[in-house]
Amino acid sequence: MWDFNIARGLGLMVRTAPFVAFRALVYFAIAAAYVLVTGTGAGIGYGVGALGDTDFQLSSTLWGGGLGFALTAGVLYFLREYILYTVKAGHIAVMVELLDGRPLPDGMSQIAFARSVVTQRFGQTSVLFGIDQLVKGVINAVTGLLEGLFTLLPIPGLDRLMAILRAYLKLAVGLVDEVILAHAMRTRSDNPYQSAREALVLYGQNAKPMLINAAWLTLFVYGLSLLVFLLMLAPAAALVYVLPGAWTAGGFVFALLFAWAIKAALIEPFAIACLLQAFFKVTDGQQPSPEWEQRISGASRKFQELGARAARWVGVKSPSPAPFADKGAQA
Repeated sequence: MWDFNIARGLGLMVRTAPFVAFRALVYFAIAAAYVLVTGTGAGIGYGVGALGDTDFQLSSTLWGGGLGFALTAGVLYFLREYILYTVKAGHIAVMVELLDGRPLPDGMSQIAFARSVVTQRFGQTSVLFGIDQLVKGVINAVTGLLEGLFTLLPIPGLDRLMAILRAYLKLAVGLVDEVILAHAMRTRSDNPYQSAREALVLYGQNAKPMLINAAWLTLFVYGLSLLVFLLMLAPAAALVYVLPGAWTAGGFVFALLFAWAIKAALIEPFAIACLLQAFFKVTDGQQPSPEWEQRISGASRKFQELGARAARWVGVKSPSPAPFADKGAQA
């Protein structure tokens, strides 16, 4: 039915508890920043609105809250490279080691170890972020190719089916970019751009089993996320009640924010732990297919750009970790 073990995925969460706690701290701090800055903006707007009538006060409160929300989003946009580099890629690095049965170094925290691995593999944040963006571009192109193939089928009501397929593919491939990064760490590649190309080809030639695995994980992730969102509605509404002007839409927005924080901190790493199991199992012993490489290259300029950057890559000037050993070892 699927190629991952739920118990093993939960076990990885327990074994990487320091990183899970770190993720929780980061993402809940982000959610809290949204609430605090939005609330402050709404409070300032409410105060300014006291100079006018009720309608003006309501409008200024909404504008203040909206500007506070936008300001927080803008700051976090500029921090996205750091979050990817330190939080997401770091957690993946630790998971890869544990999945392959390699013990972490004594006397070094998981976060410090992860930082050293990510630095050795990718160097600067801009390199990792650039690879991540290129991989997402390739995935979007391949997804569009799949949609185009389905439009050629003479099926009644295909428009509605395509809308469902488009939504599913958007969700199902949402974590593929992190699997691609894991491949570079697992193979101890000296060229992360070339490793990303190889992983994309491996994913493409195993698209059917990987999309089946992704479908199950999509149900788990978004089912749990919806449940968390519903549970968060009541406390979020209570929080909004104490804000100046009682921002009506705030309860929904804040519940969505805290549900997102729980998803990013707890649910998403579980899904990654399961998807990594599936990818390593399905692709074990395989080599990238030249046919699939040509197919993806023809569909995506981003894939071609990955190849160009791979050819220009000169490596990261830092000590390499111990050679990869026992690829099939299990944690």
